[in-house]
Amino acid sequence: MSTPAPNIVTEAEQLRAEIHDHNYRYYALDEPQVPDAEYDRLMLRLREIESQYPQLITPDSPTQRVGAAPLSAFATVQHEMPMLSLDNAFSDEELINFNRRIQERLKHTDHIEFACEVKLDGIAVSLLYRDGILVRGATRGDGARGEDITQNVRTIDSIPLRLRGTGFPSVLEVRGEIYMPKSGFEKMNNQAREKGEKLFVNPRNAAAGSLRQLDPRITASRPLEMCAYSVGLVDGVPAEHPWPTRHSDILYALRDWGFLINREMVVAKDIDECIAYYRKIQDKRMSLTYDIDGIVFKVNQRELQEKLGFISRAPRWAIAYKFPAQEEMTQLLDVEFQVGRTGAVTPVARLQPVFVGGVTVSNATLHNRDEIQRLGLKIGDTVIVRRAGDVIPQIVGIVDTKRPENARDVVFPDHCPVCGSPVETVPGEAVARCDGGLICPAQRKEAIKHFASRKAMDVEGLGDKLVEQLVDQGYIKAVADLYQLTREQLAGLERMGEKSADNLLNALEKSKQTTLEKFIYALGIREVGEATARNLALHFGNYAALSNATEDALQEVADVGPVVAHFVAEFFQQEHNREAVTALKAAGVTWEDRDQPVNTADLPLKGLTYVLTGTLEAMSRDDAKAHLLALGAKVAGSVSAKTDYVVAGPGAGSKLQKAEELNIPVLDEAGLLALLQQHQRAV
Repeated sequence: MSTPAPNIVTEAEQLRAEIHDHNYRYYALDEPQVPDAEYDRLMLRLREIESQYPQLITPDSPTQRVGAAPLSAFATVQHEMPMLSLDNAFSDEELINFNRRIQERLKHTDHIEFACEVKLDGIAVSLLYRDGILVRGATRGDGARGEDITQNVRTIDSIPLRLRGTGFPSVLEVRGEIYMPKSGFEKMNNQAREKGEKLFVNPRNAAAGSLRQLDPRITASRPLEMCAYSVGLVDGVPAEHPWPTRHSDILYALRDWGFLINREMVVAKDIDECIAYYRKIQDKRMSLTYDIDGIVFKVNQRELQEKLGFISRAPRWAIAYKFPAQEEMTQLLDVEFQVGRTGAVTPVARLQPVFVGGVTVSNATLHNRDEIQRLGLKIGDTVIVRRAGDVIPQIVGIVDTKRPENARDVVFPDHCPVCGSPVETVPGEAVARCDGGLICPAQRKEAIKHFASRKAMDVEGLGDKLVEQLVDQGYIKAVADLYQLTREQLAGLERMGEKSADNLLNALEKSKQTTLEKFIYALGIREVGEATARNLALHFGNYAALSNATEDALQEVADVGPVVAHFVAEFFQQEHNREAVTALKAAGVTWEDRDQPVNTADLPLKGLTYVLTGTLEAMSRDDAKAHLLALGAKVAGSVSAKTDYVVAGPGAGSKLQKAEELNIPVLDEAGLLALLQQHQRAV
């Protein structure tokens, strides 16, 4: 046995101390200071050292136990059977090695059957039933002892107070995860925001804080759920109802007795199917109604589980294959301020690059001054960055203990960083705005980018970088100047030759023929998106009627309230905006007005929500969306309980599967075409 160097001994001691501290904050205080990925790295390094130098293992090493001691505010209970943790895998190779170790220990090479379950990101609990009655609920705590939270778990609707049916053991300990669905988390944070209260960082923290309230009435007011995933102590199994021999069948029995089990659970016949399941759930992860951070694979046969046994802190027959971290720590290097097309001055965090959510992140939005103050953010801080799916990375917290002595306050500008005009904050709004209007190059650039975008005037080939050049060269000062560009001007720009110039001029000429709704959207009126622009065009029928409409008249349009009505009326009352429209008309921009306005409330698909997925052959998905919008439908990007129909072409994936799970009607392309033909004269 080799002797460790002094620096290795010191590192092991420091790792143990740091992990113990994180355990205490995570399990006891419910105030984690670092993301899970950072904790996993610390634990992995300590295991590496102890594996190489077993003499460094101490009885209190975190590798030999699960968590930290519970708080004294709740009574402490002893678990009849330890609530162990799970080992983790972070790659296909590690999962394959896990399978190989099982085969070697069992001394056979047959395929191993696994139960595959999503790993909910919540709080592990134990529920003890005697003769079918819930008598105790407890947190996992340190794995041996937890906190008695019986009165709180009794308030959660998905936890049965009395087991359903028959055949359950006289003593049954059910283990599961208490979590907060995404929708409940958003609603609770919105309510806290309105009251000026502290926001929860993520659903797991919200669930933990809710579950550990001393007043059960507070817990009862929180949107918590519990999903059962295993059992602990089992005694007094009825002779006429033998205990299941497979883990998956135990879960089905729990479902029959009244517990929620995860509907994504499947049984895989070998490790290859496990990997395929991991990929499938990873693809649909963001569409789930709850947070998960990986997949748990368990040997399904209980007989094999018993043969495999346990190590000190985890079963040999189960492993958690973690997803790439959605939260990571990094340093805030600076805060810069960007100006958008409506003049909004937005702070943007410049970060030490960090790999999170599958990509390298170096910038994150900070939204506004209020968000900076809420976070208590200073330049130089170590921050926690979250990136979930396609969501823009954001800073969700800071690590106070890592704040450097030279940390600096974030100073919000009182003058525009681009044009120097005053920055004003309208009472009642959190957003600060530059009042320079189109004299501000930043607003001008963003307004032109929006005007030329695919959903607006659809000027093919006019990308962001080209717009930047055109404004910087002084060729464009207003959107109408686009239609005065010459071949010589364009050909002289970076990465533009005569052919590219001709293509852009042709695209500009083509864009002149548009529709009223696209033109309204292209104008960039605050709070007017595609759907609102469509409703305005249908309601008024022509530009003259719209531009002269009063705020009261505008509020008669579907989905237009006082705020949007004010922005629309104000836009057309401003002389420079009227002049901009006149200049565009003079440049040849035209559309077909309607003789008779359409009452959007009478449209045949009004109030229905459609989702498009897969490939369509007769038309593009954008065209299909336009047709559905024209008939009054709303077209959403994801499937939910509020979806009325899903249109699925070849290659439809998780959206189609979710529609089937929710029993949402599905149309193929032929069904869509028949629907459109049926209503073709509606507008």
